[in-house]
This record gives sequence, structure tokens and C-alpha cells, in this order.
Amino acid sequence: MENFTFYSPTKFVFGKGTESQAGQLVKAFGGTKVLIHYGGGSVVRSGLLDRVKASLDGEGIPYVELGGVKPNPRSGLVYEGIELCRKEGVNFVLAVGGGSSIDSSKAIAAGVVYDGDFWDFYCGKPIDKALPVGTVLTIAAAGSEGSGDSVITKEEGMFKRGASGEGIRPKFSILNPELTQTLPAYQTACGITDIMAHLYERYLTNSKDVEVTDRLIEALLITMRTKVPRLLPIPTTIRHAPTSCGQAPWLTRIHAAWADHRTGTATTSSTNCPRSTTALTVQVWQLRCPPYLLM
Repeated sequence: MENFTFYSPTKFVFGKGTESQAGQLVKAFGGTKVLIHYGGGSVVRSGLLDRVKASLDGEGIPYVELGGVKPNPRSGLVYEGIELCRKEGVNFVLAVGGGSSIDSSKAIAAGVVYDGDFWDFYCGKPIDKALPVGTVLTIAAAGSEGSGDSVITKEEGMFKRGASGEGIRPKFSILNPELTQTLPAYQTACGITDIMAHLYERYLTNSKDVEVTDRLIEALLITMRTKVPRLLPIPTTIRHAPTSCGQAPWLTRIHAAWADHRTGTATTSSTNCPRSTTALTVQVWQLRCPPYLLM
């Protein structure tokens, strides 16, 4: 038996049209002025950004915007966001988009209340305090909408590093499965590979006597394999999978095989490929290689 503590205080709001509750949720968690942080593209074209703004307007909550988040989010935009929040008196950060927007939002939230360089957190300093963060999610992927983790690429040297702490765990996350339909097929496929990569990392464990966990992981992997060809045009059924694979209590006591994920992460800053594709590529190589090459 292995002892563990499971703690997941994020409020998940699931369902059709739930982005209309963004204003209410921000107010419930004490937000009085908001930074809306997003990438662009589908968030704007689909009208999601306008709906989120309308929700904040409905609650009388002022906001400022910062778009331009790219896959493998960069430190330059984080510094810009920190400066903007301080200048405008922002006290809540709302990420609209996928994992990159969420990770960038978390970094901004931590940096605003810190006197030093936010990059200190990505060099090992734990994040104990940050502005509250909320998310309106558009992609099923790694589960950043419920985690206390963030990954940022420092443009000087193109170093990609991670930070962790309860201070950046989202207060709420809005999960409307219809929003996944606004993404290009490539981004949907990247999200699916991210889900599968995280599941394999828990499946290839040296923890003993975890048969129930193994069967649950197998069920999710089989679902990915059988549903993906049908879902790519309309990717709604997989909405719960990333939170299941990243935040579920039945995975807490598993020693995950993170080497492939770390290897994949290290290559993304130089190739600008999504982390999901690089991590799964390494995993495929591992599974196909003769064992003696991995020793």
C-alpha cells in the first residue's frame, strides 16, 4: 500500500452553453477586474470570446484583453501580461482556449504578485501565491484546466521549463464540449495524442498491484482508439478524458513513467511542435524498440 493525498478543489462546470456563466463564476471567486488571456484563431472566429465578454459585462465586471498565445507559450507574452495586470489593477486571470493559454495565464497570475522574476518559479521555486485563475476550455488534452502545473518556454535560450504550486490551480473551469468542434482537425488530433501520452505514462508504471487502475486506463485508451476516427469531424465525446487521466484519484498513487514526456517536452522549444506529438513519438519508439536498446 502507498499513502497519498488527493486534493482537487477546482470547480468544473460542464455542459452546453456554460461559457455564459463565466461572469458569475468570476464574481463568485472575488474577481472585480479581469485579464482575458487567449490565443486567437478559433476563439475569435467562433464567437466564444464575444460570449465570454458579454457574460462579464452582464455581471458589471470590467476587463482587459491579451491575445497572441502560441503553442509552447513564450516568456515574452507572460512579462507583457504581468505588466498589463499591474498597470490595470487586475485581480483575476481568465484563460480562454487550450492548455497553452491556461499555462500562460498561470504564469502571469503568479508573476503579478511576486516581486522577483516570474521565471524563478520555473527554476524550482514553488508557487504558493498567485492571482486566482479561471478557464474556459476549448480542447480536450492534458488536463491543465484542473492542475497546479504550468510549462513555459523562455525565449532567451529557448529553455522550456515547468512550475507547480497550489497557487495556480484554477478556481473554476468551464467545459462546454461543443467548443471542441471549433478547432481544426490537427489541433483535435494533438489533444487526443496528449490524452493517450498521459495515459501511457501511468500505464507503464512499476507500482505493484494496480489492476483496477490498469483496467480503467485500458478503457480510456480503447475509447480513444475506437472513437477517434469518427470523432475527428465532431470531437465531443472525449471531453471528460483529459481530466480523468490527469486529475483522477485512482491515478494519484501511481509512479508514472515521465521520461518520455520530459524528452518530448525538451524538443518542443526547438521544433515548435506540440508537446503531445513529441511525447507520443518518443513513446512509440520506446514500445517498438528491442528492450536492450532501452537499458
